[in-house]
Amino acid sequence: MDFLTILQIMDSAVRLATPLLLACLAGLFSERAGIFDIGLEGKILASAFFSAGVAALTGSVWLGLLAGVGASMVFSAIHGLASITFQGNQLISGVALNFFASGITVLVGEAWFSLGGRTPSLSGGERFSPIELPLSETIMPVPVAGPLYHDLISGHTFLVYIALIAVPASWFLLYRTRFGLRLRAVGENPAAVDTAGVSVIKLRYAAMVIAGVLCGLAGVYLATGLAAGFVKEMSAGRGYIALAALIFAKWRPWHALGATMLFGLLEAIANRYQSIDLGGIVIPVQFMQALPYILTVLILAGFGGKAIGPRAGGVPYVKER
Repeated sequence: MDFLTILQIMDSAVRLATPLLLACLAGLFSERAGIFDIGLEGKILASAFFSAGVAALTGSVWLGLLAGVGASMVFSAIHGLASITFQGNQLISGVALNFFASGITVLVGEAWFSLGGRTPSLSGGERFSPIELPLSETIMPVPVAGPLYHDLISGHTFLVYIALIAVPASWFLLYRTRFGLRLRAVGENPAAVDTAGVSVIKLRYAAMVIAGVLCGLAGVYLATGLAAGFVKEMSAGRGYIALAALIFAKWRPWHALGATMLFGLLEAIANRYQSIDLGGIVIPVQFMQALPYILTVLILAGFGGKAIGPRAGGVPYVKER
């Protein structure tokens, strides 16, 4: 395997990992605040549909972005209302939202476009275009560094760079600000936070807002950056994979980057090599395509090491009177 092939695989891995990274960070904020968010899958799906649908109807990817993030935030608000205000079961609420997203996207898609739940293919200003970073062509002839900059770092849509910037931004917000300290405390001991005079409810809703925005960006990128339109169930389990990556990352932003890049790399390898011949033993295409999901199962089974989540995660907070 030559250097350029490795760069192409890594470039594909970055693109494929971007929606996972954004969704993983969304789950990181919600779970750090004590809210389990199984509904990541539904948020990605709803955001992907409404971003592509609005972009197709208006011809503007930016209006599509607003629609996609807005749809995700509505889902996030519903989940917050059910699990925070009404103190319902967070897992059931998330699963219900996933089912709802699966149905509503096909229903509205058929009503809008009559294409069996799909949207028309997006082109031009209806989807995000790659951004060529400064000097990418100039330094291309430079050995190693030139192709690395031109083929791997440059040439992505702006949402890829937003996702990468979101990692250090999330770390700073969680570990270097008063808000982050309180948010992490809410996920560990909400009673102590409440005793200190800080609203547990407001902090958890704030986490849901952040999660809604990040998950919305994941869906927008999926439909208008990575692909060129929406197709039925196009999230393809990415919300669940993001949750597995979050557990593998042990609820830390920088670890989340590494975990999602690993999933992206596996998917990129599966896409490029439909089958692999290992000394006469041929690994079939079905196994290659299942690699990310196999890794998800292994992580959830505990093969990624012991992972202990926030102690108050999944437990509604009832204020003592």
